[in-house]
Amino acid sequence: MRDGAARKTTRLPIRGVVFDVDGTLLLSNRSLGGYEVLPGAIEVLSTLKARHVPFALLTNGSAYPPAEQAAKLREVGLPIDDDQMITPSSIAADHMQRRGIRRTLVLGSIGVGQALRDAGIETVHTSEAGATEVGSVFVGWHPECGMKDIETACQAIWGGAELCVASDVPFFATKHGRTIGYSFAITAAIRRLTRAPMTLTGKPSIRALRFVARRLGVPVRALAVVGDDPIVEVLMARRGGATALAVTTGTTRREEWVQQARSRRPHGILSDLRDLLSWVGDADAEPARRPGAPAKSRLAPNRGAGRRSS
Repeated sequence: MRDGAARKTTRLPIRGVVFDVDGTLLLSNRSLGGYEVLPGAIEVLSTLKARHVPFALLTNGSAYPPAEQAAKLREVGLPIDDDQMITPSSIAADHMQRRGIRRTLVLGSIGVGQALRDAGIETVHTSEAGATEVGSVFVGWHPECGMKDIETACQAIWGGAELCVASDVPFFATKHGRTIGYSFAITAAIRRLTRAPMTLTGKPSIRALRFVARRLGVPVRALAVVGDDPIVEVLMARRGGATALAVTTGTTRREEWVQQARSRRPHGILSDLRDLLSWVGDADAEPARRPGAPAKSRLAPNRGAGRRSS
């Protein structure tokens, strides 16, 4: 580590990229529709694809199955394949298979459990018979959640089910500003009653980052994670030793990035998403500036944005 810390941490050259979606590539409305693609998003993804640089979109959104979500994004021009779209449900399916869990109670819309069913895991909902006789409870996007759902989940957990959670993030960026994350609120109620530990399958879990790394065939430390939230994408990247790159088009303004604690501070702020292209290949080299583009901010503790931090 730099800036007077006791030991050095070196980062590998960037060989793959993990993108946040909401606030980084696009903004949606509060109902997760009406997509507005953010500047540079189509160009950046198209360029990475042309350069054969592996990338994936990792969202904490669980409302839609990955293939359906990918199709929606292609409709607005984002050039992504189905297998490049990764949701917490994708990661939950992998986790449950590894744990030998064959049946789960889903607190969420019908799309939340599709990746689980595709993996051969039986899903049940609150109103179905035997809803508490499961190996796990999976909490995802559930705007219609009621007390009966929470009670059923608690009964399942008291019976030995593992609590798996798509997202423990309180807010996400939309066209209308910050919107609450439903699974955050639902999980808080369940844990207050049961005091159960949770298995987080979305960001900022290392589980999610490692899953993407395996999907891309790239070591975690050779990934760049691009996002708009210091307690989500940047924290995840820092924990895993990846390169954290921040945008200012979502929940966090430039001046707020500069003020973050070290564990939540990005290695660089992208003034324009297209500036990412100069980082790919060598995270430690001084990125070349795009013609006509303003210089990127570099962050260092107690020195504002004067240089890049490690």
